[in-house]
Amino acid sequence: MPKSKVRKKAVYTPPQRSQKVAVSPRWLVPTMVGCWLIGLIWIAVYYVTASTGTNVPGMSTLSNWNLLIGFGVIVVGVVLSTRWR
Repeated sequence: MPKSKVRKKAVYTPPQRSQKVAVSPRWLVPTMVGCWLIGLIWIAVYYVTASTGTNVPGMSTLSNWNLLIGFGVIVVGVVLSTRWR
């Protein structure tokens, strides 16, 4: 039986990781939390004013679009939270 040949292959060395840790900007967390709170407050004010019959200028003319605005602002906060490190 013939003897098998020995492979001459270089030893695998994994690529080096960069030493710099990614840090999120300072404005990200306050903006993210602010969007969540503004969206939540927008929806709550809409429901309270709609149930009591009070007339808030600008908000009364939007009617159900207020829900879209409130949830839209909350979604912006969620999208910002994906960039948080």
